[in-house]
Amino acid sequence: MDTSLFYLVREPENKRDKNPLLLLLHGYGSNEEDLFSFASELPGDYYVISARAPYSLGYGLSYAWYSIDFTADEKKFSDLDEARESRDIISGLIDELSAKFPIDKNDVTLVGFSQGAILSYAVALSYPEKVKQVAALSGYLNPDIIAADFETKDITNLRFFSSHGSVDQVVPVEWARRSKPFLDKLGIASEYREYPVGHGVAPQNFFDFRKWLLKK
Repeated sequence: MDTSLFYLVREPENKRDKNPLLLLLHGYGSNEEDLFSFASELPGDYYVISARAPYSLGYGLSYAWYSIDFTADEKKFSDLDEARESRDIISGLIDELSAKFPIDKNDVTLVGFSQGAILSYAVALSYPEKVKQVAALSGYLNPDIIAADFETKDITNLRFFSSHGSVDQVVPVEWARRSKPFLDKLGIASEYREYPVGHGVAPQNFFDFRKWLLKK
């Protein structure tokens, strides 16, 4: 398992002393090229960096943030120890990128799809001092992989955009719907939207995410 992650970089078109960061986290069985394919559609003032998950699935360019048992029920679905390790590795990557590039440490956005979305929730709530906002696409919030002491930290400045396909056949929409009540209870600003699609990002979903991102 890699603790130093491979990643792709799109530098900002409009360079300043410090630029904001969009860190893209792909889903299970995919790789860093997946979400990076829409980097050109993202605002030009951001560093857009897409990371490769640490666990190789052993075939082609297929990687995972943690192991999944597809035969199990929800409680046995994921390797939570691996998920927590990946959570901390992503936190370390934010530090590494901030040291390497002129990134505004106060303007870091995580954009995760599926398993990458699950990790994005966990990283932001565990390390709120490192993350400003999260776009969680086709994932869900798993409280079991958030740091145990997270409620002792200042989490109220976080901001979330969560979206899901209403006919998602991979991650049940019921799981995704729990995220907003959880965040509301913590006093965290969030938007939750559904689209009439399966496990993917509809064009309207991407448009709504981009509109949310451009709100300051």
